[in-house]
Amino acid sequence: MSFPDKRLRRLRRTPALRRLVAETSLSIDDLVAPLFIREGIESPVPISSLSGVVQHSRQSLIKEVEELNSIGIPGVILFGVPEHKDAEGSEAWNDEGIVQLALRDCRDAIGEEMVLIADLCIDEYTDHGHCGVIRKDGSVDNDETIQIYGKIAQAQAQAGADIVAPSGMMDGQVRAIRSALDEGHFEEVPILAYSAKYASGLYGPFRDAVDVTITDGGDRKSYQQDWRNGREALAEIRADIEEGADMIMIKPSIPYLDVLSEARKVTDLPIAAYHVSGEYAMIKAAAEQNLIDGSAVALEQLTAIKRAGADFILTYLAREIAEVL
Repeated sequence: MSFPDKRLRRLRRTPALRRLVAETSLSIDDLVAPLFIREGIESPVPISSLSGVVQHSRQSLIKEVEELNSIGIPGVILFGVPEHKDAEGSEAWNDEGIVQLALRDCRDAIGEEMVLIADLCIDEYTDHGHCGVIRKDGSVDNDETIQIYGKIAQAQAQAGADIVAPSGMMDGQVRAIRSALDEGHFEEVPILAYSAKYASGLYGPFRDAVDVTITDGGDRKSYQQDWRNGREALAEIRADIEEGADMIMIKPSIPYLDVLSEARKVTDLPIAAYHVSGEYAMIKAAAEQNLIDGSAVALEQLTAIKRAGADFILTYLAREIAEVL
């Protein structure tokens, strides 16, 4: 009689056996590449804290999207870096704003072959760095902000976005955006809600990438999730689903696999996970010091995210992992 542990060892004996009985498989179809588009530049600008990642010009973005398409990556998410910022982030809904121009460029270049996701927020566009309009006392005006989000959603949909992805964590943002899209005759445009976005210490390189500094050394803890809480995240997820979200997102990913796993139990909607800039940067920094095998760790982490319940993953590793796969 064989003991169960011996049976398990037998099934790990060769690469072919391990592949045959693997519970989780990561594929290129699971990957979405975050891309940065900066207004007013003629060539890509490297981001020092994100090794291998750049702020794209319009022309280099088209080239990158075409190359990602050629290797089979199914989608990208676009983040804009405007030349001019103001208190309301008005460039975010300008028809000639940088993300709207980039959406049209990409649509012209690749047609319907890839999914174009537009991040929907105003922190990249405001002079104070917050995700919402600021009152005189320095607090975020939630209700005024979500009206602006509606205008952004319409501009992005008009420019060709397949999906809009509100990341500001404002109360009622999904309902306001759904209403604005429907009123603008964009009923078929889905919403990917950043439903559980934590006030994490892992966003530093991203803020470098979008040139965002929060005024007066402030933070976003009053509207992003407290990283000590899990049940709170599930309440936010349920609220977004009730308001009409078509998909939900957990961000960051690796420190919140428990939340991802619990979210999978409460909804059958597609779930995305964002493997964020800090997670990426730590892998790259350790690999550059020869402390880890960077590709092996990247593959391990992304597979763990998939195993925990994600249907797709936003990751700066998309191109690298696609080439490995």
